[in-house]
Amino acid sequence: MSEADPRIVALTREAVAGCCPQLVEALDPRLFQALGDENRLMLLCRLVAASEGQTVTELAGCCGVHISGVSRHLAQLRDAGVVVAQKTGREVRYELQRDLLVSILRTIADGLEKTKNDHQ
Repeated sequence: MSEADPRIVALTREAVAGCCPQLVEALDPRLFQALGDENRLMLLCRLVAASEGQTVTELAGCCGVHISGVSRHLAQLRDAGVVVAQKTGREVRYELQRDLLVSILRTIADGLEKTKNDHQ
């Protein structure tokens, strides 16, 4: 994944900090960019359902994308911190960073609730 434009990241962080500082770290544009694709969401669902790490080949059947495309999608998810890749010999297995993703989404939900309560 190409790096997010630092100007956009800075503007986003500045805007968020002005209205709801508790969300600054959680509202990373790279995360939303990574989650904003139907194929990547399908890969995430497959990883959620998996009891162990999955290879690119194992994941390729879920979304009708060629293996090279699956690999690029997984790289974008990895760069956003959503999945982790572990190499064992010649095999790379991808796992969902479940606790991290839950924490980020919970922080966003809590921040939205707090701002709602602050404005009532």
